[in-house]
Amino acid sequence: MKYAITGVTGNFGTTALKTLAQLVPATDIVALARNVEKAQQTVPAGVTVKVGDYTDPTSLTDSLTGVDKLLFISSQPGAAVSREQQHLNVVQAAKTAGVKYIAYTSFPHADQAKTPLAADHKTTEQAIINADLPHSFLRNNWYLENELGSIKPSLTGQAFVYSAADGRAGWALEREYAQAAAKVLVTDQPKPVYEFAGAARTYRDLADATAQLTNQKFDVLSVNDADYKKGLTDSGLDEATAGLVTMFQTLIRDGNLDEDTTDLPDVLGHDLQPLSAAIKEITK
Repeated sequence: MKYAITGVTGNFGTTALKTLAQLVPATDIVALARNVEKAQQTVPAGVTVKVGDYTDPTSLTDSLTGVDKLLFISSQPGAAVSREQQHLNVVQAAKTAGVKYIAYTSFPHADQAKTPLAADHKTTEQAIINADLPHSFLRNNWYLENELGSIKPSLTGQAFVYSAADGRAGWALEREYAQAAAKVLVTDQPKPVYEFAGAARTYRDLADATAQLTNQKFDVLSVNDADYKKGLTDSGLDEATAGLVTMFQTLIRDGNLDEDTTDLPDVLGHDLQPLSAAIKEITK
């Protein structure tokens, strides 16, 4: 059985690859990266590194030939070639190369979600279905690391500010999502869809968990989106980035990440890190 993982030089891909190498022989793994030289410096011994450029379907097809199971890690938006086109290239290459199964990192309830953030994922899921490829959609909720901009200032006594009101998100550590992805890849009978998430919590819960880690007192401020965005721009963020970060708050306030699932701990085979311990891990 040959396994492959795309995007192995990113944080998610690096963790998934290391986890997979603990589950199957390294010689059965192909690591795909746009920068092959960089990947060769970090992959576990025995892993084969091949070019994995989402914008080059021909080289992708060559690299995926002989692969049975593929962990397809979604790319970042905003590149010269759209994420949608990049993803369609990967799906077509996998189909042409004869890949027998794809696990794809997607968005919560991507087939039903209304937010623009889900659009590329919905298209990719449908492309995998249309290609008649056996699959698992790994619908990752929200990385706790996404909240470092709120958490870190409060550790030094600054205000913890949010505009998501009582909206809840299923925060978990990026490494927990990545480790679960690797475990799904080696599962004999994986589910078609995994809604991966931690326990649903509010920003107030997040602030309370942060407070347990510091002797500093800090204010917890629930504001509206306009004030939240202004705070971001006042702190130095450009207008576009501030708008995107504010959109995440709106996403959570509107209930898009409010999830009730045990898929993530079930696949990992153990409980997730408690919230305060997880915050400590990403801020140390």
